[in-house]
Amino acid sequence: MTLATLSDVLEPALRDGYAVPGLVCLGWEDMRAYAMAAQAERAPVILQAGPSCREHTPLPVLGAMMRHLADSVDVPVVVHLDHGYTLDECRAALDAGFTSVMYDGSRKPLAQNIDETARVAEMAHAAGMSCEGEIGFVGYAGGEGSAGTDPQQAAEFARATGIDAMAISVGNVHLQTDHEGGLDEARIRAIEAVTEVPLVIHGGSGVPYAQRAALAAGSRICKFNIGTELRMAFGRALRDAMNADPARFDRVAILKETHAPVMAAARAVIRNLGASGRA
Repeated sequence: MTLATLSDVLEPALRDGYAVPGLVCLGWEDMRAYAMAAQAERAPVILQAGPSCREHTPLPVLGAMMRHLADSVDVPVVVHLDHGYTLDECRAALDAGFTSVMYDGSRKPLAQNIDETARVAEMAHAAGMSCEGEIGFVGYAGGEGSAGTDPQQAAEFARATGIDAMAISVGNVHLQTDHEGGLDEARIRAIEAVTEVPLVIHGGSGVPYAQRAALAAGSRICKFNIGTELRMAFGRALRDAMNADPARFDRVAILKETHAPVMAAARAVIRNLGASGRA
């Protein structure tokens, strides 16, 4: 069994200058490809169940699937709830075998976000697990706009909540399909100057590869959430499999053809963040 908590994998990353990928899972096919990619790269990995995943697969099923994958490899695997919005949802994830929970109170006033995140962190720590919080809302490409993280609020948030990792809003957005723009490094450095907690970038798919690599090696950012670029790899592989023979109908045979391309894409993410060979 190679189950790990978020703290187990982020503390070495922070110390040694790399980042661990938080890979957004939607089902068995992609999470298996991610675990196999981590095994091939000898890297730690964070398997993440976000809201869209949880809409169609119950938490106990996701927990069992991810824990099974952790048991099948000999590299550290974190089973992580991404964007938990209630205390009950985070509790249910811990009950389902998740080793880490992320509470998202980023849309709420600072005092409320601190209070609620602290309660989740206390609950997670009592269970021997980890907690990630978010300060500064991270928006969506073509949708809800971001609210950048204020460094002084970030310092207060980290200190008052006792979280193990802090997601920040520094120019990153969810669901970005290109790598244009980039993160606000001045804001990142200002946050680093006033807090010691490991930092997390949501919407990591939209960050230019060179900047991802540089920040993984030379900042307190030691977790990048990567979803969109891997979903795109899965979608391309699925279309290719279908278009090769429009008469095909066996979903098992079709989905098998997504494994190699998605695994290759995940391996590229791992290498880009400097996590290869760290397990």
